[in-house]
Amino acid sequence: MRKIFLLLAFSVAMLLPAFAQGPPAARKIDNDFVQRQFGDQFTLLPEIGAAFGDLDGDGVEDVAIAARCKNPMLDQADHNYTVIDPYNDFFGYGNPKLTTTFSEGDPARRGLVVLIIHGAGPDAWRSATPKAKYVIVNLPYRTISVRKMTLRKKKIEAVYVEEAGDTGDSSALFFDGRKFRYVPMGGDMQ
Repeated sequence: MRKIFLLLAFSVAMLLPAFAQGPPAARKIDNDFVQRQFGDQFTLLPEIGAAFGDLDGDGVEDVAIAARCKNPMLDQADHNYTVIDPYNDFFGYGNPKLTTTFSEGDPARRGLVVLIIHGAGPDAWRSATPKAKYVIVNLPYRTISVRKMTLRKKKIEAVYVEEAGDTGDSSALFFDGRKFRYVPMGGDMQ
């Protein structure tokens, strides 16, 4: 009995330092994180915050981050992300090489982007090598959140957007398995 007690005490003593440290520190979403993942052209918008959910349906947490950007095309190859424009694509032409050159009339909406990181492995979106990264341009948003929506009788998670402007319309961005699609939802989200 004494040997079992000593063995148990020794096992607990060996495992105690691991439990005292707790889980690995989660990476914070701050400006440094955004610039590490996407480059120095991007600046976090902390007043809007990030939204978390499984946007691509693979069971791993993803993140959508509100940011501002000077030139989204500049660091695309260096930081391995894809620039897309689902908003203008919905209205007819969404080639970001062209639509990123459009000038926004309202200075408050100039350079707004949504950064999306599809998570991979146990670290999810915090992984050093995420599954995919997207920069969504020309989306006029005031707030973003992740909520469930029904698409062809299937519940998926999508990025819901309260659009900037006088009408207060809402819209959603959902991942169809290949790319993000924009869908107007109508009235305000309240």
